[in-house]
Amino acid sequence: MQENKIIKLTVRDVRFPTSLEQHGSDAMHTDPDYSVAYVVLETDSDAALKGYGLTFTVGRGTEIVVCAVKALSTLVVGKTLKEIVSDFRGFYRLLSSDGQMRWVGPEKGVIQLATAAILNAVWDLWARVEGKPLWKLLVDMDPAKLISCIDFRYITDALTEQEALDILVKAKKGQKNREEQMLKEGYPAYTTSCAWLGYTDQQLTQLCSEALAQGWTKFKVKVGADLQDDIRRCSLIRKLIGPNNTLMIDANQRWDVNEAITWVTKLAEFHPLWIEEPTCPDDVLGHASISKALAPLGIGVATGEQCHNRVMFKQFLQAAALQFVQIDSCRVGSVNENLAIILMAAKFNVPVCPHAGGVGLCELVQHLILFDYISVSASLNNRMCEYVDHLHEHFKSPTIIRNAHYIPPKDPGYSCEMLEESVQKHQYPDGEVWRAIEQQGKQ
Repeated sequence: MQENKIIKLTVRDVRFPTSLEQHGSDAMHTDPDYSVAYVVLETDSDAALKGYGLTFTVGRGTEIVVCAVKALSTLVVGKTLKEIVSDFRGFYRLLSSDGQMRWVGPEKGVIQLATAAILNAVWDLWARVEGKPLWKLLVDMDPAKLISCIDFRYITDALTEQEALDILVKAKKGQKNREEQMLKEGYPAYTTSCAWLGYTDQQLTQLCSEALAQGWTKFKVKVGADLQDDIRRCSLIRKLIGPNNTLMIDANQRWDVNEAITWVTKLAEFHPLWIEEPTCPDDVLGHASISKALAPLGIGVATGEQCHNRVMFKQFLQAAALQFVQIDSCRVGSVNENLAIILMAAKFNVPVCPHAGGVGLCELVQHLILFDYISVSASLNNRMCEYVDHLHEHFKSPTIIRNAHYIPPKDPGYSCEMLEESVQKHQYPDGEVWRAIEQQGKQ
C-alpha cells in the first residue's frame, strides 16, 4: 500500500428541505430536513485519491456536528492511510478518546457523530485504494486483521477478542456460496417510504399499492402520536398488504414504558413483527420490561438507530432488551464500532436489521449487512435491511434495489461520495435551494 498521506479535510453542512412534503415525519421528528455533515479527505497521492464520509442529521444542529468534525480534524490531517490502518484500533481510540475532547462525549452524541463522519471517509479511502467496495474489503479481510480494527475496551465481559475471532473463522464455511448468492439475489429489504406519519390515507394507499406491485412484502408504519389514528392507519395498511406480508411499527421513542406496553397491546391485532424504539433510546431496563411484556403477543422489540455506542448495545443484549439489533452507519463510531456490535449480536444470536433511510444511510449500511450475512451470521432468518426511497439521486453510486433486495455495490469505496452539484446546491445556508426558500419566506 502506498503511503497516501492525508493533507486536507473539508466538511460541509448539506441539507435537503424534506419537511416541505412531510418526508421522514414521525411521532417525535415532525418536520425533518434530511441533512449530512459531509467530509472529504484529500491525499497527496499521484492519483489525487480522496475519501468521502458523512454523518446523518435532520436539519438544525448540523452546524454543531460540522464544528466537531473541524475540532477532530487535527488528529487526522498529516497521517497516512497506511499508518492508520496498520493500527486502526489505536486510531479509533485516538479519535474517540482524545484527552480533552472526550469530555464532551465520551463516545456519544455530537462528538461521536463527527467521529463517524471522519472514520467513514477513512474506510471509503481504504476501500478505494484496494479497488473494492467496502463490503468486499471486509469479506476478503483476514479475520485477525478485521479484529485488530475493533476497540474491545468495555465489552470483553460480553465478547472477547478470541470469541470474535472464532465467530469469523467458523463463518468461513460456505462464505463463497453466500457471496455468490448475494451477488445474484441481493439482501432482503423492507420499506418505510409508504407510511410516514404526516402522509394522508390517500398517500398511504397509493404508495402501498405501488410498493406491492414492485414486489415489496415487508412494510413499516410510523405510530405513536394518536392511538385511534394508529389503529386506523395500521388497519388500512394491513388490509392493503394482506395477512401474509410483514408489518412492523415504529414509535420513534414517543412513549413511557407502561404506555408503550398498553399502546402496542392495542395494536397487536395487526400482528406487527416488532415495535421499534418504543421508549427512550437510553433506557435499557425499560426496553427489557417492554420485551418481556410483549413476548406472549409474539411482538419483538427493535432499537439501535440512536444507541450511542457498543457499550449500550452490550447492555441491551445482556438484558434481553431487544429482539432485533438496528445498527446505524453514522450514529456509532463507523465501521469499527459496528463490527463490534455485529459480532456481539452474533454471539447473543439476535438478528441484525439495520436502520437506513435519511441521506446516504442506505448507501452505507448495505455494505455492513452484506458483510454480516456473508462473514458472520450466515442467516437470513428474520433479517432485513430498511430502505427509504428518498434522495438517492444525489449520490455517485446510489443504492440499487431489485425485487425488494439490495444489490451489492460494485464501485470501489463506501458509496459515500455525493454529486458535487448536489452538494453545492444544498449547502446550508448559502446554496441555491436554501437561498430560494429564504426568498420565498420574505415574500
